[in-house]
Amino acid sequence: MIYIRNLLFQERFHSRWLVLLIDLMIVFISLCLAISLKNKLDLKQDNIYYLFFYCSSAILTFLVMRIHTRIIRYSNTKDMLRIFMAVLVSNVAFMLLCNILFAPYFQFNLIGLGDILLINFFISSSLLMGIRIVIKDLFVYLEEPAQTANRENVLIFGSGASSILIKKAVESQKGLMLQVQGFIDVGADKIYKCIEQKQVYPVRALANLKQKQAIKTMLITAEDLNMAGKRAAVERCIELGIKVITVPPSDQWLNGTPSLNQFKDLKIEDLLEREPIELCKDHILNEFNGKRVLVTGAAGSIGSEIVRQVMGYNPECIILCDQAETPLHDIQMEIEDGKNSCKTKMFIADIQNTARIRCLFNLYKPQIVFHAAAYKHVPMMENNPTEAVLTNVWGTKNVADISREFGVEKFIMISTDKAVRPTNIMGASKRIAEMYIQSLNEKINDQQHLLQDIDGAAINKTKFITTRFGNVLGSNGSVIPRFKAQIERGGPVTVTHPDITRYFMTIPEAVQLVLEAAIMGKGSEIFLFDMGKPVRIADLAANMIKLAGFIPDKDIKIVYTGLRPGEKLYEELLNIEEQIIPTYNKDIKISKTIPNRYSEVNNLIKELLELSKLNNEELMVAKMKTILPDYISNNSQYEKLDLKFVDTEIA
Repeated sequence: MIYIRNLLFQERFHSRWLVLLIDLMIVFISLCLAISLKNKLDLKQDNIYYLFFYCSSAILTFLVMRIHTRIIRYSNTKDMLRIFMAVLVSNVAFMLLCNILFAPYFQFNLIGLGDILLINFFISSSLLMGIRIVIKDLFVYLEEPAQTANRENVLIFGSGASSILIKKAVESQKGLMLQVQGFIDVGADKIYKCIEQKQVYPVRALANLKQKQAIKTMLITAEDLNMAGKRAAVERCIELGIKVITVPPSDQWLNGTPSLNQFKDLKIEDLLEREPIELCKDHILNEFNGKRVLVTGAAGSIGSEIVRQVMGYNPECIILCDQAETPLHDIQMEIEDGKNSCKTKMFIADIQNTARIRCLFNLYKPQIVFHAAAYKHVPMMENNPTEAVLTNVWGTKNVADISREFGVEKFIMISTDKAVRPTNIMGASKRIAEMYIQSLNEKINDQQHLLQDIDGAAINKTKFITTRFGNVLGSNGSVIPRFKAQIERGGPVTVTHPDITRYFMTIPEAVQLVLEAAIMGKGSEIFLFDMGKPVRIADLAANMIKLAGFIPDKDIKIVYTGLRPGEKLYEELLNIEEQIIPTYNKDIKISKTIPNRYSEVNNLIKELLELSKLNNEELMVAKMKTILPDYISNNSQYEKLDLKFVDTEIA
């Protein structure tokens, strides 16, 4: 068997002229059969000329249509149709030549020629196509024993055109070492039917297929993972320990086939993605087209994504401001590899440095400001409250005041769900910043346009907007990269509490909603984003372990370490007393919060900043609790301050 395979199907393909010779022999034999079956012509007299001229016309037709250049083992339906057309053309051409040239000059007997050519057409086309089908199937038959022994059995989700393309690509590439055993689909009309000689199975058959056919992997297209049926199939695979591999869309394949490095393990982020967000892109384009846009914290997860997306809306210039040199350099290198590097300006600065930020505004005169710079890690800020206040409160106030001074059109602050009923320093500092941003709109509305305020700044119509959302997937220091690193080390995976939950959103969709909110904003709004359902962190850890091919608490342990300083079990996007107003985008709501008066908030912040200079953190945190009555510390050294407030009220 191996000798036959090596003889017929070498790695080096046979000569195309050999293929043409075989085709010529088939044409010759089929015409002889047609003449014999019809038995009308005088074979003894006209045989040689008749066959010679027909074969000549057939060869010319095959050469023109390049039938012989197709590799037989890879023949498809288009190749078969080409053969069908070539035989038809050669027969019609020979009939015309016989009537116009051969009959007058060579005295051919044309009686029954039409019947002979009709019979010949069916015989020759059938033989030419049949031999290709036989050779192709024989190649597959001889090839399979040598390859299937070491190949991994896989299933493909879906039974549409993209799934069939994946099957063909997998089977045509020896290096992938995968053997497709069937398709998984949720459409009742296709279940248990065959496509490309492979059966279509329902999701419920996965357990049986894993046992009987040793299925270890399911291939799935990277797009549309949010479809309910596809997600159910993926979750069932995770339960059964079947590995899920994502394959990119066919338009991303190199040379028409996916390469091995394009096959990626399913990421937990893919399972947490939701329905695609529909944006009013024309409105966004109108908002940013030709504008100068400043992004603070531009080297961070959210800030850098804001830069990437705004660049697509043709701004005049984007100023990237951050104090972190290396991350800012990294985003600069990324941008320079693209096409819009001329539109970006890099500016290293600390947002607490008033002179430096004013220099930035003098130099570039931004018209829209996205303020994403902040300290965000809860335990870190719980141990460094002074820096949290200086950056998240004073830094925000500094950039906002200078934005108002320079007549910025819109100022969009990126806030957090931890600002709602805060239990930690980070959340409290962001809530105080929210209060100040809202109060600036009230100040503008209360005073006359172009009059001088007490600070000497010209009053303008800057719109101050706040966006509030929860955790983003893949951000610096987030839980998912940490879990991945722990799994790679063999565990354990550490979770703070078995019942802790968090909202999650991907970075791109969070920024999409930020841009949409920036368009909607008229000033003083706090925009809330639909974060979907909260995710139990313990379940997230277990699913990540399963996706890595391990069994939770058997191969890799899940260990509960207790809540960290300032953490709470669940996050909220809205205070109990807050009401929400819907917008035209179902994913965006507005918190109906009554803004505080500017003079009150400004004085409170000034007092807080004065306390921060004393290096007395307890005194400063106590002031924060005075500003925010609903700020109750959790699992923190500052819980004792809450007890003092309670004792004072009782007394």
